[in-house]
Amino acid sequence: MDFSALATGQEALPQCYNFTVDCVENLARTRPDVLALWWVNEQGTDQRYTFAQIAAQARKASALFHDLGIRKGDRVIVIMQRIPQWWFAVLGLIRLGAIPIPGTPLLTWKDVRYRLEFSESKAIITDIDNAPKFQEYTGLKIVAGANLPGAVDFDHALANARDDMPVPQPTLAADPGMIYFTSGTTGDAKMVLHTQVSYGLAHAITGGYWLDLKPTDTIWALADTGWGKTAWSNMFGPWLMGACVFVLDMRGKFDPNVILATLCKYPITAFCAPATALRLLVRKDLPSYRLKALRHCVSAGEALNIPVYEAWHHGTGLDVYEAYGQTETVCCVGNVRQHKLPIRPGSMGKSMPGYDVQIVDNHGNVLPRGEEGNIAVRYKPKRPVGLFVEYWKNPEETADRFIGDFYLTGDTARLDADGYFWFTGRSDDIINSSSYRIGPAEVEDSLLTHPSVLECAAIGVPDEMRGEVVKAFVVLRPGIEPSDTLAREIQTHCKKVTAPYKYPRQIEFIDALPKTISGKTRRVALRQLEQQRRLAALL
Repeated sequence: MDFSALATGQEALPQCYNFTVDCVENLARTRPDVLALWWVNEQGTDQRYTFAQIAAQARKASALFHDLGIRKGDRVIVIMQRIPQWWFAVLGLIRLGAIPIPGTPLLTWKDVRYRLEFSESKAIITDIDNAPKFQEYTGLKIVAGANLPGAVDFDHALANARDDMPVPQPTLAADPGMIYFTSGTTGDAKMVLHTQVSYGLAHAITGGYWLDLKPTDTIWALADTGWGKTAWSNMFGPWLMGACVFVLDMRGKFDPNVILATLCKYPITAFCAPATALRLLVRKDLPSYRLKALRHCVSAGEALNIPVYEAWHHGTGLDVYEAYGQTETVCCVGNVRQHKLPIRPGSMGKSMPGYDVQIVDNHGNVLPRGEEGNIAVRYKPKRPVGLFVEYWKNPEETADRFIGDFYLTGDTARLDADGYFWFTGRSDDIINSSSYRIGPAEVEDSLLTHPSVLECAAIGVPDEMRGEVVKAFVVLRPGIEPSDTLAREIQTHCKKVTAPYKYPRQIEFIDALPKTISGKTRRVALRQLEQQRRLAALL
């Protein structure tokens, strides 16, 4: 099966497709002893799995889940640290035709409860570190690393599961394959629904073009297991190319010294890091590090500043190939090494094979080169294989994004005369902080649970290290006096009621929020206020 030809639309899609069966199990037959997953923790413990071993664990996991009553089409929340069991669980669910819903370990029980209820999930699969959050959950709970009351011991059950269960029911290429929750501008997170092929096959574009992977490569991507980027660069993309995935199980604060030492110690040939990580890495004495085997570096998730690109290039001799995509897509814009086109620092690159990406206005009309507008993916008359199906159970949001012949990403850019895209910002209120996409409503919901807060609004403000940070404008209840102590108290409260990456790093107390005639908060006015302040500070 030529995954690249299928992903880019050069060949017709098969009627049936399953990533675990058609990619991983095929590699287990053709390259059984080749390394697929290389896991290391911060203490130096090393676990290596060949494609044959990965496929065996996936078969056993699918048999275990089937025996526990999980069936094709069932949704299952998966929240684990960077441990091999995450890959076993996700592959086992895919093999069954069940639908994994990955979540970051940073989520609180409040966040997860919403996801469980809205997705109507059949079970939670988690680990010993995250299990205490889910004590209230009374459904099927599968826990790696411990034998807990009311939960299935994943490790013990997996070790004793059968290894020869055939696929109970084949999956069609168009069957649901994976769901990710992604932040929205209003209300709670929404569900991005992908098919068996839109992630499990179309990431051949990501792996083969942007990541430039060959079967001899080992890739390390700094991505949380709850984010779509892990699917991009830690599973689908690499394994569709037959490459090895390297994982460093980091639990503490990001340490650039550990990252660089790891690149020196292990034969990592491809490295994927967000701009936030690269900003910290280039502060180190890069020429003093002897990067063992590194040949290809990529970045996505947030705009890469030109000085950071130049510092990395100067310190390592390597370029950074920036790219663009979303949870809703695979890599759809990027700089591609094999195309041998010059990198223009600061640009996201050009449309990827299989994608027609344009800059359009709010009505879906293509704009002239050089004008700023919406980044849009053409889906008519031919839909890209890697484009998501819909925001599941949210037809209004889906309809808002599919305008004319295009899917509007919610991001803005301009397209230069040579076809390079230059990111300019968001067309909505989503906050992008250290590659975490944060919906302002999620922040505001957590703020409003504090007894001193009457009204609030959250926006993103520029930050040298994180790209953006969350700033909250807070109106206090009558009789409550603003103070630095109260601001810190509100921040601590937010960290407890929702994922800590969402908390407002800045809080400003104000008397009233700017609103429309109909009473809606005008976040755009607050962003304009911040922009005016920054300009005034420069004068």
